[in-house]
Formats: sequence, C-alpha cells, structure tokens
Amino acid sequence: MSILTVLLVAIFFAAWKAPRWVKEIGQIALFFGFLGTVLGLLQVLDVLGEYASKGEGPLGLFDVVPIGVICGGLKVTLNTTIYGIGIYLVSLIVRIVQKPRL
Repeated sequence: MSILTVLLVAIFFAAWKAPRWVKEIGQIALFFGFLGTVLGLLQVLDVLGEYASKGEGPLGLFDVVPIGVICGGLKVTLNTTIYGIGIYLVSLIVRIVQKPRL
C-alpha cells in the first residue's frame, strides 16, 4: 500500500511537471493494486492450507477456521485493488482537468 501512496503523490507531481506521465502512473498503480490482491490471496490460501491439513473432523477446514475469519481475510486482500482503482480514477480526473490546455 505504501507503493500505491507513493504513486498517488507521483500523479500530482507529474500533473505539475510532466503531464504526459499521469496516465501511465495511474496504470502502474492499477497494476500494483491487482498484484497486491494476488499476493494477498496467495498468503490467505497458504494459511488456510496449513489449517486444512490440521482439520480432522468431517468438515475438514471449517472445523478449524470459522467462515467469518476466511471472509475477513478475503476482504482484507481486496483493499489494495480498491486503492489501486481509486488512484487510477484520480489519474483520469487529473487528465480530464488538464485536457483543455493545448
């Protein structure tokens, strides 16, 4: 998330110094948002796999980990995507505001 925050600051700096880079920085932020989600999902699935190997009841994984914990982990992994999409939208708005200047 800190990389995404740096990219958000870079968008405003680029809008002032290098307006042509605003779109590209926004796309990089979108990519990092999705990358953060994929890495978060890998971590969640790794932890769930460890718990599933310990479950010995008829339901396996769900005997050990409550479904609320699983849903909470999945919700946390989506935060980076939401933040990346928000930064991309900011870059589009900055480009729209700058467009009238020729």
